[in-house]
Amino acid sequence: MSQISLSVNLNKIALLRNSRDGDFPSVVEFGKRSIAAGVQGLTVHPRPDQRHIRPHDVRELADLVRQHAAQHLEFNIEGNPFAPARDDYPGLVELAIETQPHQCTLVPDSDAQKTSDHGFDLNESGDKLQPLITRLKNAGIRVSLFMDPDLAQIELAAKLGADRIELYTGPFAHGFAESGDAGQAVFDAHSKAALRATELGMGVNAGHDLNLDNMQLYNQLPGLLEVSIGHALTVDALLMGFDNTIAAYLAVCRT
Repeated sequence: MSQISLSVNLNKIALLRNSRDGDFPSVVEFGKRSIAAGVQGLTVHPRPDQRHIRPHDVRELADLVRQHAAQHLEFNIEGNPFAPARDDYPGLVELAIETQPHQCTLVPDSDAQKTSDHGFDLNESGDKLQPLITRLKNAGIRVSLFMDPDLAQIELAAKLGADRIELYTGPFAHGFAESGDAGQAVFDAHSKAALRATELGMGVNAGHDLNLDNMQLYNQLPGLLEVSIGHALTVDALLMGFDNTIAAYLAVCRT
């Protein structure tokens, strides 16, 4: 039996905290609870508008993960590498190099989007990404690119030097919720993409709208190393309790 790494995305904890003054609920405390419950990683997605995760959260969680180095816990920072610095947000690449996560996942999102909703078009952005990927890798940070299951685009990701891709699973989750056949069709496309990425020497991560139901199928994706889950996990925690929810997600990540 193998274990797909579960990286808990703490953005929704921060979103709830930001609805009031103060630090309740504490992002760091929920990071600690996640670690105590046995997760393999923590994920944050800071944005320039600071709608949820803020720069100080990234720094504090980086310190927390370093305190658990013996557990081989990983810290993943994701976001738009092209978004400019704003107020005390220094920019994604700058924040990553400062805090030294194990992985930086580059995502083509903007403040206008509610959430990430597509992968990179590397024909359009590859030239701009290349020096940023090199800079992160030279700092010892693994680089993952947020991608759709497009084989030509995945080949471009390998040429740019990406260590991993993160497959955008929103369409899979939508298809799975509609019908088993629709979900299976998207899953088949993701499987081909995952196999091609592996052939090209890249690791495969996945994330967006994965939950306890659709992970029953998605955990069969060839070569899947890591999933980052936040929204559904947070909602499930309201119903099941946080520790019980982490246990349920860890179970569904075992294959």
